[in-house]
Amino acid sequence: ACCTTLPPQMKDWTITASGQMRGLAGGKHRHQQHQCLARLLFIITGSFLAVSYCQVLPTFTAWGNSGVISARGLQHIARKSAASPDIRTEARGDEGTESFRRYFLTAEGNEISPWHDVPLRPQDAGKAEYWMVTEIPKMTKAKMEIATKEPANPIAQDKKKGKLRDYHGPIFWNYGYLPQTWEDPGVEHPQLKVLGDNDPVDVVEIGSRAHTQGEVVRVKILGALAMIDDGELDWKMLAIAADDPLAPQLNDVADIDKHMKGVISGIREWFRWYKTPDGKPLNEFGYDEAALGRDRAVGVIEETHGFWQKLRSGSTEAKELWIGDKQPAAV
Repeated sequence: ACCTTLPPQMKDWTITASGQMRGLAGGKHRHQQHQCLARLLFIITGSFLAVSYCQVLPTFTAWGNSGVISARGLQHIARKSAASPDIRTEARGDEGTESFRRYFLTAEGNEISPWHDVPLRPQDAGKAEYWMVTEIPKMTKAKMEIATKEPANPIAQDKKKGKLRDYHGPIFWNYGYLPQTWEDPGVEHPQLKVLGDNDPVDVVEIGSRAHTQGEVVRVKILGALAMIDDGELDWKMLAIAADDPLAPQLNDVADIDKHMKGVISGIREWFRWYKTPDGKPLNEFGYDEAALGRDRAVGVIEETHGFWQKLRSGSTEAKELWIGDKQPAAV
């Protein structure tokens, strides 16, 4: 049994699940029953992830108890941004409204693009270390994302059919993207036979602390899932913050299964099901749903960085994307 306190967002799941069961039994129309079933399955997936949470958290506790890192040390890590670039963010508009934007600024207060101006890798990067820009902190529901078509590419809340989007349940990991990458919608993957999704490469960070929105974090890439969403390739990089207590033990996907059992399958199922409450089909995964190892993930990053360089230089047409000056940015 789990001997830790679950995050507060999980406490109402039993009530929500009961409501969906009643809706499934009493729905007068087939589409109502399908929506209730989808939400119920999403909740079950969340419950599975709660079990994984209970399995993983004692590992962090054990690290603290063994003297490797203290509780005070964890608090220090929570305040520290892994020596991120000298960048700050500024919120404009009211959070939870269509007017909200989070802009990125230099130390002098000049606007920059968190897609084009933040470097892909730290200057002193270790093997498979990259910068991640956090859009959605773990255990939150608002579907925030970089506005790739707006000047300066601020973070905004996604909209669908004129309404702001929220996940139907919290995401259990920090979620963001790798700057200076782009999944080219004009390039077909040679094995999967699908095109890119026209966005930077996504990152799922599995560490112990919640990032802040807009935080630029040094991460270690551990592997990748080749998600196929509505016929488009939407890579999900699996990563951990370089300053996380478990980071020294995690170097590849096999290490995730060894030290954080259930996390990879949890991520796969969360992203498989998360759109179904809206009537969307299940997402699929290439390579027989396997998580690819670190070296192959790094290969994907380097390839998509090359796509981005062509986009930024103007050799690939930007169409509606905002890319600023058509000049290759320094890596």
